[in-house]
Amino acid sequence: MNTPENSSNAQDLSNITDAQSDLRKGYGDGALGVLSSGVVWLISSLVAFSVSKQTAVWTLFFGGMLIHPLGLLLAKLTGVPGKHSGQNPLGKLAMEGTFFMLLCIPLALLLSLQKHAWFFQGMLLIIGGRYLTFTTLYGIKSYWVLGGLLGAMAFVLFFLNASSEISALLGAIVELVFGTVLFVSFKKTKARKQKARS
Repeated sequence: MNTPENSSNAQDLSNITDAQSDLRKGYGDGALGVLSSGVVWLISSLVAFSVSKQTAVWTLFFGGMLIHPLGLLLAKLTGVPGKHSGQNPLGKLAMEGTFFMLLCIPLALLLSLQKHAWFFQGMLLIIGGRYLTFTTLYGIKSYWVLGGLLGAMAFVLFFLNASSEISALLGAIVELVFGTVLFVSFKKTKARKQKARS
């Protein structure tokens, strides 16, 4: 028997599910942002290998500002809306999570003053933590794996005294692989739904 409290909880769950669906549809399960981030990490790694570690730090820092615009460009090229409903209650949570991440980045910059590689490892922790919230935003448990993997990798790279180049490269590989898997899954789900309607 449903009590008023249980009915309220069911309604809240339904709203969250609808909000998550809206975000998944609007941003391709978040895959395009992950892929964009992976591209920036890859470029930063190449800069660390070929130019300098300090330049690579600034490449990731300023390149990070281009992740959202790049994600929107990819959305346009792949036929994904690139936006969510203005009524979506999770939209504010996404923005708050982004601001929290931005506030943490100065900590990573301070680490770079001690050792350049620590900047990249610190950023892996920060971004990994950000991805954990995507599990709630998109309703996709794979983000627990992505966030946890990046966070664990940061600790391993720190204890192995890994270089800036390797730290950035591994971050890029993980994001590009996960982003690709997420986008393929999104396209398959979308095609399956369209087939079911026809």
